Amino acid sequence: MRFKASIRNISTFTRLTASLSLLGKDVWLQLNNEQLRFTVVPEQGSQVWAVLAIETIFETYTIQSAAENNTINLRIPLLALNRALRSALNATSASIRLTKKENVPLLSLTIITNNLTSIRPANSITTTNLNPENAPFPEDLSANDSFAEPNAAGFFPHDRETTITQDIPVVVLAPATVASIHEPVCPQPDVHIMLPPLLQLKAISERFTKLALSTSTSATRDRRAADAPASSSRLILSANAHGVLRIGVETPALKIESKWEGLTNPELDPEQVEGGEEGIRVHASTRMKERHGDEAWSVVRVEGRDWGRVLGVGRLGGRVIACFCHEHALILYVYLSNEDTESVLTYYIASYSA
Repeated sequence: MRFKASIRNISTFTRLTASLSLLGKDVWLQLNNEQLRFTVVPEQGSQVWAVLAIETIFETYTIQSAAENNTINLRIPLLALNRALRSALNATSASIRLTKKENVPLLSLTIITNNLTSIRPANSITTTNLNPENAPFPEDLSANDSFAEPNAAGFFPHDRETTITQDIPVVVLAPATVASIHEPVCPQPDVHIMLPPLLQLKAISERFTKLALSTSTSATRDRRAADAPASSSRLILSANAHGVLRIGVETPALKIESKWEGLTNPELDPEQVEGGEEGIRVHASTRMKERHGDEAWSVVRVEGRDWGRVLGVGRLGGRVIACFCHEHALILYVYLSNEDTESVLTYYIASYSA
């Protein structure tokens, strides 16, 4: 089993792992000859199924395994991976490979830099080593991975090229282990709509959630309202096929809503819909376009704090299409484009009952 790649877009890789770490502790990374798949399936909250073109993150890329399509499945701690990547943001070059030390599988991130005064190593990485051929310090490092020399104020010398290697413990998953993991099955979406800027949505959503929780404080003193804190933190999201999106919250003491108009409802691609043109004609979203008034709205109810964490994906940029499955789920497609390819991150957010 072999995997090695040079990283072409360390900034995107870092922001991606940061957004995923908000939703779960570990990520299932599937590598093969054709693509990268990042999957986060927490016990509670939103799921992420991100399919990225190899070129989105890596430049040179070598993979080999006994599995079909040279597939390798890894479970990686997101916090450790993100910390290691952050330390490489100002590096001259960075590469990553799958290795093993003392029979423990590791992802080894190697950073080469000439401007060491701008880089501090990430703390809390399980194993961190300096290349002894280039390093001016002893190979035996302290347990807390602090590389500071007594008179260096925590910085490396800046008069030579230095290589820093950070090792992240991983678990190699057998094909049978992941064979039963599948994306959630959802009904046909009723509404497809292009979302406004996610950072704008995030600010409003967090404000509404705080207002709802603050107004429920007095209600929780009444035993009959024991469930108020959980239900009051849920946001009501709705959209129609006429370019309108609403987000609001409703409690016994508060009702507030924001609305966006003039948004785009993307047309379905016949090549992506079963049955082609005929499939589009009978699709749920086509029927929704003919409705008006209250019947024209597709509604989902999401937990406010979980929704706020999902909107953290806005740091990656790109266009975002929301698919509303009435009273069932909200699916977000986040499209990331570079010069040659377009990758998509898929977020599944379950809807609570009314």
